[in-house]
Amino acid sequence: MSRIRIVHRTGFTYEEPATASYNEARMLPHSGGEQFVLQAGLDIRPGATQHSYLDYWGTRVSTFEVLTPHRELSVTATSLVEVRPSPVPRSELSWDELEVAAGSTVGLVEASSFSDATAPPPEVVELARDIRAEGAPVGETALEISRAVGGAMEYMRGVTGVHSTGAEAWAERKGVCQDIAHVALGALRSVGIPARYVSGYLHPDPDADLGQTVVGESHAWVEWFAGEWRGYDPTNLKEVGELHVLVGRGRDYSDVTPLRGVYAGPGASELFVSVEVTRVA
Repeated sequence: MSRIRIVHRTGFTYEEPATASYNEARMLPHSGGEQFVLQAGLDIRPGATQHSYLDYWGTRVSTFEVLTPHRELSVTATSLVEVRPSPVPRSELSWDELEVAAGSTVGLVEASSFSDATAPPPEVVELARDIRAEGAPVGETALEISRAVGGAMEYMRGVTGVHSTGAEAWAERKGVCQDIAHVALGALRSVGIPARYVSGYLHPDPDADLGQTVVGESHAWVEWFAGEWRGYDPTNLKEVGELHVLVGRGRDYSDVTPLRGVYAGPGASELFVSVEVTRVA
């Protein structure tokens, strides 16, 4: 079991004062399963009234508007979360049973469909089909597909952008966790395994002392359904564990963007982000 504190600060600076902005944030961790939120809150500058709800996928969303002129919008999410190791799945469907479930259950249908971000190139489809053809059960096949995708790609910043697709990242065999998750999702879905995108945080240094604050960043991984949902981190080629903190789920990154909105005013805007992670127990 781990207790992890996350301070995630993000926002926009404006070339010229924005006269108003309307925003939504998905930055507060999920509470449920093996993860329990002990404390979580948003600090918004300039000050704004927040309205919160759970979206279709169960992600906590905070909406707010700033109606006074401002050159910077800053949102800081501070959370303290207790995470326990995930249990081993207790049951698994056969391929035939999964096909029936994936075609008749709304959540699984949506987790089986491609988006622009997750549509796999032919080479990824062939890779996934070759692994499925080996005849392993659903869960083992999903694990091998995710490992194959993660092992074939190099984590590298600056090669892709926030709007890049998985196919574009695969062409370079490089990208960030968002890109690797998109490729893995496309591969899994191409062989009939429902899979969803997960956003959150990963403590980057398991050897850090308790109380030591380290620089982190938003992270992404995947979950697939084989009778129960199971998570895997293809970027780091490891199981999702007690150093992963889950924030939201969706079909791809666009469903779980940490902060997005619109503003009124001349000039461009620029995004800034910083994340600090501390293991306290």
